[in-house]
Amino acid sequence: MSAIKLRSIGKSYGTTSVLKGIDLDIRSGEFLTLVGPSGCGKSTLLRILAGLEVPSSGDVEIGGKPVTDVRPANRNLAMVFQSYALYPHLTIAQNMMTPLRLRDLSTAERLPFVGPMLGRAKHQKMLQQVQETAKVLRIEALLDRKPGQLSGGQRQRAALGRAMVRKSVAFLMDEPLSNLDAALRIHMRSELAELHRSLQATFVYVTHDQ
Repeated sequence: MSAIKLRSIGKSYGTTSVLKGIDLDIRSGEFLTLVGPSGCGKSTLLRILAGLEVPSSGDVEIGGKPVTDVRPANRNLAMVFQSYALYPHLTIAQNMMTPLRLRDLSTAERLPFVGPMLGRAKHQKMLQQVQETAKVLRIEALLDRKPGQLSGGQRQRAALGRAMVRKSVAFLMDEPLSNLDAALRIHMRSELAELHRSLQATFVYVTHDQ
């Protein structure tokens, strides 16, 4: 877990100013929700925190270290998108393993047939991490299925699992429940709150849904 600080964050696109001097302190382990209408800049602020957007002004700190110029992959943040962003041709287990493969395996160890033999211990460890995360989210029975075979709520859990498996310092969520129906949104909100309590991790949650 790590505290997050945003200092004097500004963002402009040409002559259009989207963010003006945003200061924000997020305590380690806090669940912070950014609520506002579409177009107010909340998703832009989240993307700046993730490193997917470069601020026009200001600084970002994570765990007391400046990360404004640090690449997204090196910030150790997990992001869950509105669209879930699951690979349709991969199983849920393979989807969840993807960030681990990119982070922990060499180019040779990622090869389809030779890779598992070259990095057998690493592959076994990654599979164990996926299974442990799936157990927390109660999706063990879904690991061999593909996203198209899952309901909206199941796909949301799978997207959360892919974010959780990296054991990131914070979870960034951009409208993650907006594609679900009203009843399932209520259910998933309570599940996210319970997940936050069990993980004791920092969550930053963007939504327009009051």
